[in-house]
Amino acid sequence: MQPAHPRPSPGLPSCIDLCAQAQELARTILDGFDHHYLLFRASSQVARSHFEAGDAVAQSEAVRDRIAFYDTRVAETTARLVREQGAEALPDAVWAQAKSAYIGLLANHKRPELAETFFNSVCCRILHRTYFHNDFIFYRPAVSTEYLETDERPTYRSYYPRPDNLAATVARIIADFGWKLPFEDLRRDVRRVLRALRRHLGRWPRLAFNAHIEVLSSPFYRGKTAYLIGRAVNGDHEIPFALPLFRSDAGQLYVDAALFEQRHIRHLFSLSRAYFLVDMEVPSAYVRFLQQLIPQSSRAELYTMLGLGKQGKTMFYRELFHHLRHSADRFVFAPGIKGMVMIVFTLPSFPFVFKVIKDVIPPPKDVTRQLVREKYLMVKRHDRVGRMADSLEFSDVALPRERFDPAVLEDLRTLAPSMVEEDGDSVVIRHLYIERRMMPLNLLLDSAAPEVIEDVVRDYGNALRELAIANIFPGDMLFKNFGITRAGRVVFYDYDEIEYMTDCDFRRIPPPLAPEYELSGEAWYTGHKNEVYPEEFGTFLLTRPEVRDAFMKYHADLLQPQFWQQTKARIQAGVVEDFYPYPAAVRFRR
Repeated sequence: MQPAHPRPSPGLPSCIDLCAQAQELARTILDGFDHHYLLFRASSQVARSHFEAGDAVAQSEAVRDRIAFYDTRVAETTARLVREQGAEALPDAVWAQAKSAYIGLLANHKRPELAETFFNSVCCRILHRTYFHNDFIFYRPAVSTEYLETDERPTYRSYYPRPDNLAATVARIIADFGWKLPFEDLRRDVRRVLRALRRHLGRWPRLAFNAHIEVLSSPFYRGKTAYLIGRAVNGDHEIPFALPLFRSDAGQLYVDAALFEQRHIRHLFSLSRAYFLVDMEVPSAYVRFLQQLIPQSSRAELYTMLGLGKQGKTMFYRELFHHLRHSADRFVFAPGIKGMVMIVFTLPSFPFVFKVIKDVIPPPKDVTRQLVREKYLMVKRHDRVGRMADSLEFSDVALPRERFDPAVLEDLRTLAPSMVEEDGDSVVIRHLYIERRMMPLNLLLDSAAPEVIEDVVRDYGNALRELAIANIFPGDMLFKNFGITRAGRVVFYDYDEIEYMTDCDFRRIPPPLAPEYELSGEAWYTGHKNEVYPEEFGTFLLTRPEVRDAFMKYHADLLQPQFWQQTKARIQAGVVEDFYPYPAAVRFRR
């Protein structure tokens, strides 16, 4: 008589054992993710208390600290799997079955796309990149996020205005969030919102039978502000809107503006700004709602701005390789002057640049690869106030060798050999940053009309001021280190020399010890690394008359130490300035 189940070969696990191991592996990884998202939501939920307490410092610290949550939970889960299950020695069959088991666990999960990414992160920590393949990881999403329903409050609330109750509806929308603080004058704010809407529309339209207003159930917190995000639907027309709420010094709330222009709402979600704190049970529903409001923003960007940076990277990675499959152009050097620290290349048909740190960074640069990475992390954790580009950081990215221009590949081989491995038909880059492509400021100034030069130089000076107020000194202020965004805004993107303002010593150039010192080619004043002499800025920045004229017209005080000293003193005194990601012209007067 044959046994009901064949015996496994001596020393080999049975199918039942493999299945049990796979189930345990999948359950442990999902437990790790669920713990991560529990902490993520907790940091978002406390944002309301920080806002109502007027504690902008605590709000910024919450955003900064949250960045490390993901990698910490991945490391904890990986260590547990290695310690308890010997995960690094499990056979291929277990990993393949673990993925199937994991899919089963996600059947009713509210965040399956994030959980899949977490599975990939753990898998890639344990298995060498040449060992895992698409049978082991989620190269494509396996569980749909369409029509996911919340168990708590709905993703958005719906309101149904009538001509005779529009003001009351707007008041209810604002008050429905259950604020603990009183409003300074809610009736006044409602009148202002309606006047702004009337100006935007040009005239009041007739309300259609389907007229309604949808408002996301959780406010979006950043710095001192809480944003209410939604859209109004009337017939075939949809009007996105954002209402920024502030807390006054007297502890009362007020609406600072009413944003109806799509471009203004898109600027709120610019990657050159700090991430939002938002309490979301179903993140994909928030991303889907936001993308309908601002379709120019990709899902990768929106996940990133909601604080889900790893999911943003996953979405971007899929977008990149989808684009590579449907294009034929080559990676070429990015426009602009070659840098001393980075090799920067781009795919002309794809609006991003790829940046690899060189192995040897020549003088006068005094930085190492590790220091450069620390500077980029500093920027990611800081409030970028609309003036510093965010970067996506990747490891072990395999790009098709045939898509590289030979000159780019030669520079990678020669200048960053430790960062490059050629594996068959692929070029594997061990570490790189990816950023939105911008026109370098120096190239624009070389070709722009005089009136454009004046506007751009004025905004360049504004960028320096705003960075300083946000406690950032750029270090290398040359125009080649700044770019122009799609919105025409000047943004800084070269971080190897940035410092905190509070770590710098802004000084006036001392008089020479003797007249002959002024004739010397060497400076007669020297000091420690972070001594800064603003009077020097004009020497290397303002060599062209039209550029100098524009700069001196608007920003002459930046060439003197007083502005920098006073700004530093305010930061040290604990003053947190307001930064408005929308034009001053749309703000309500108070």
